[in-house]
Amino acid sequence: MHVNIPSILDRLQINENNGSFSIGNGLAGYHDTAVKNINSPVDGKLIAAVTMASGANYDQVVAAAQDAFKVWRTWPAPKRGEIVRQVGDALRQHKADLGALVSYEMGKSLQEGFGEVQEMIDICDFAVGQSRQLYGLTMHSERPQHRMYEQYHPLGVVGIISAFNFPVAVWSWNAALAWVCGNVCIWKPSEKTPLTAIACQHIVEEVFKANDVPTGVSCLVLGDRAIGEAMADDTRVPLISATGSTRMGKAVATKVAARLGKSLLELGGNNAIIITENADLDMALIGAVFGAVGTAGQRCTTTRRLIIHNSVYDSFKQKLISAYGQIRIGDPLDEHNHMGPLIDQDAVTAYLRSIEACKAEGGQFVVDGGVLEGAGYESGCYVKPCIAEVENSFAIVQHETFAPILYLIRYNALDEAIELQNAVPQGLSSAIMTNNLRQAEQFLSYAGSDCGIANVNIGTSGAEIGGAFGGEKETGGGRESGSDAWKAYMRRQTNTINYSSALPLAQGIKFDL
Repeated sequence: MHVNIPSILDRLQINENNGSFSIGNGLAGYHDTAVKNINSPVDGKLIAAVTMASGANYDQVVAAAQDAFKVWRTWPAPKRGEIVRQVGDALRQHKADLGALVSYEMGKSLQEGFGEVQEMIDICDFAVGQSRQLYGLTMHSERPQHRMYEQYHPLGVVGIISAFNFPVAVWSWNAALAWVCGNVCIWKPSEKTPLTAIACQHIVEEVFKANDVPTGVSCLVLGDRAIGEAMADDTRVPLISATGSTRMGKAVATKVAARLGKSLLELGGNNAIIITENADLDMALIGAVFGAVGTAGQRCTTTRRLIIHNSVYDSFKQKLISAYGQIRIGDPLDEHNHMGPLIDQDAVTAYLRSIEACKAEGGQFVVDGGVLEGAGYESGCYVKPCIAEVENSFAIVQHETFAPILYLIRYNALDEAIELQNAVPQGLSSAIMTNNLRQAEQFLSYAGSDCGIANVNIGTSGAEIGGAFGGEKETGGGRESGSDAWKAYMRRQTNTINYSSALPLAQGIKFDL
């Protein structure tokens, strides 16, 4: 597939004027003097120079959002849902261009870039339906002629801090639900991938402008770590939704908790697939390889560990070695390639350090890693996916490395395998490959996986919009996207209505005057 990036940038309205944002309908941003060059990890070329924000005009952004909230919250939820429906339609129109830009700016395969935009479309569809289902509950009162019920109200300004690996999808998970709930959003995208954020903001702005949506319902701020810290400290932003490393999440959570705000955290993963003696090994191979090398190992749901039953360990290891020999690494815009580059040189350095750390602890590599050089690899960000035989207790295995390094671990009994799977600080995604019903049910039981996501006969990577997405332990405990994740963007209120002519007190208390 031929992809003309300059034409895509033009169609998505990304040009030399995008470095300076002003307050506009549906678009709020601010700028200072710092300029950041955005180079593609695909070929190392300069895509654009973006003017980044400082804190000087932060109040301008928050003020615009607060003013917009006062109006937006009065729109009926189904009407807000209609606006989000139109955003989904606009994303459909721009899917090819936006997906290609995701691929070029971030480095994931073109199919994954298209898939990310499809996630945005899907969450818009989900949110439209949710806009007519913001249910509360009605309860019976112990007092006669009283009615009790609970309802949900929007929080106000929702701050969204997103990561480079899913530069647009995770923002949309938050924004679509927050909007139908009546909130307004301030989005700080990763400073590594601002162009896709600018493109999304333009798409949203056109829809909002056509519908007279108040200025400030969707706010975009381009900036570095200091901007995220300012959002986390700001009492005017009641909810911070942050996606990134566990280290970053702990810093955000500490700041938000200090002001008794709310945080929704989607942090690191250290995901394992248990491959039992009853597994369909061909099926398991597909799940394991895609899970390990998809997005070059830069997903929070990447498969990092395979816990393999002794009886099938050697044969499955050979299948993996053979499959890794067929992985095509190169330009992610070429649909024939399976894996693109890491995001930048810092990621390459972390990858190489992790390999050396694994070797130092006694890990034995059955597929060697390394940095690729030569024609097509000029950016210096292309690496080889590798496989090592390890012990689960290795310090490096306990750590999440955002790179295509896969660890193999042996086990004898399923109880042991589940214990190994759970014996890491993170708790995002997990899977078991088995055709044995009892094994599957044990894995899903209270004594099974301790992760927020537990799958049977599919891999750890990839999630549908309808289910709540998130994990436990150092993954942060947040839930986004489907199910009842909308409640994170709302405050719950209990109401009691007395329609009698008396004032009885609860618990039979007497208070006569």
